[in-house]
Amino acid sequence: MFVLLARYTRPIEEVDALLEEHKAWIGRNADRILLTAREEPLVGGLILARAGSVDEVWEMIREDPFHAAGMSEYEVREYRPVRAAPGLEGLLDPAGG
Repeated sequence: MFVLLARYTRPIEEVDALLEEHKAWIGRNADRILLTAREEPLVGGLILARAGSVDEVWEMIREDPFHAAGMSEYEVREYRPVRAAPGLEGLLDPAGG
């Protein structure tokens, strides 16, 4: 499980000009992107994703229009979920941990 923390590097008006392209990128990666959220105040965002490796995550990020256009920088953190609320058990690693 990966947490992708995005920080906008340009004014929000410039970032939002690419919002529809960014949403399309999220849609193309719906098999890996589990959740997206805009930060409050709006200075960045968060993505919860599944991937086989951190390299796979960075491959995906390089295709994000926000990132490709220099509108955002990403920090990637890897986690192993060990507990989930009812209904979210599918997020857990079947091998345990």
